[in-house]
Amino acid sequence: MTVLIAGGGIAGLSLALTCHQIGAPFKVFESVARIRPLGVGINLQPSAVRELIDLGLEERLEQIGVRTRDYGMYTKRGLHIWTEPRGTWAGYRWPQYSVHRGLLHMMLHDTLIERAGAGSIECGWSATGFGNEGEQAVLHLRHSDGRLRSERGKVLIGADGIHSAIRRQIAPGEGEPRWGGAMLWRGTTRAQPFKTGASMVMIGHSGLRFVSYPISRPDPATGLATINWIANLQYDPDQAWNKEDWNREARLDDFLPRFEGMRFDWLDVPALVRAADKVYEYPMVDRDPLDRWTVGRVSLMGDAAHAAYPVGSNGAGSALIDARKLGRAFLDHGLGPQALQAYEAEMRPITSKVVLTNRVAGPDQILDVVEERCGGWFERVEDVISQQELAEHAARYKAIAGYAVEATNAAAATVPAGAQLSAA
Repeated sequence: MTVLIAGGGIAGLSLALTCHQIGAPFKVFESVARIRPLGVGINLQPSAVRELIDLGLEERLEQIGVRTRDYGMYTKRGLHIWTEPRGTWAGYRWPQYSVHRGLLHMMLHDTLIERAGAGSIECGWSATGFGNEGEQAVLHLRHSDGRLRSERGKVLIGADGIHSAIRRQIAPGEGEPRWGGAMLWRGTTRAQPFKTGASMVMIGHSGLRFVSYPISRPDPATGLATINWIANLQYDPDQAWNKEDWNREARLDDFLPRFEGMRFDWLDVPALVRAADKVYEYPMVDRDPLDRWTVGRVSLMGDAAHAAYPVGSNGAGSALIDARKLGRAFLDHGLGPQALQAYEAEMRPITSKVVLTNRVAGPDQILDVVEERCGGWFERVEDVISQQELAEHAARYKAIAGYAVEATNAAAATVPAGAQLSAA
């Protein structure tokens, strides 16, 4: 009856916790020798926060995250374009959280160990491929020391990230992730929060963009919080860059001179960047949507299924929702191909649209519209773009990404409280 999970990231651990919740036996196999808190800041939309709360993680999430209050857009000159409320301030029944990715990952990991035991995760084992043998899925594994083994279960879920070996077997001719020329530099800095103290801001345009938000509460003694920031520049897509690696340290001289002009009375971008402990560089990549995720008793989730540009604050959230939708499919259809097909039929069209939309019309597209119309200078924003156009763009992206306020609030729980997998 085991659910085999290839990958112990946010996607795989969320699925493991869901399986434990509904009484589905499972086993997680993770390639790294030890799971550590890597990465920088991310955002969790209310639709994803709801799923964490339904997993019994509300108190822990509150301890590690900041409830995002609002989201504002500004020109490269610091002029205000648009601000909208977020989370409960926007009318959702659940908050939006800004959180350090590593803390979220470790929260899921530690909770799983507490609930299911240390034996629920095996580290040091990388997925190399899969097979379907009758009523069993087969996961082929290689240990970091070279040992090989295969595990059998009722279904196998590839949660092994953007370089997924499971995806590679499903789509053997796909090649490497797609880079469109965007380069990110990311870091965290201890500094005074800006605006409301729980604000997320996006400044500039697609060729010169800066995003920032707090991911911790201010220290009562110093008033300083951990501020997450992302600097984004655009290059020729044919230019060679190192492959994506969240842990590759960067040089400030590679990007900071372009941002020297972003000094405002409410945020000094160069000072924030220079005060960071470490800065990491990362080419912004995604993958083209697949025409199928499922082969027999094997399917995909998270970045293995639908890696997208990180412009809509829904990357980790999409992985969480995948996990819960899989759990619901297991409850409705059992551990087998029918459940995987039902899950894919619901989630693949939605996530495919998000991947394609994020390339050309993410929530930040309005910054490019303003830049094109006025070069970032105006006396009144209404002379450049109407409030109606701004509101319509924001609403359109929420609808595409699946977190419009009314639809989110009206949706029934993905996994009903107390639901258990049938032994049949």
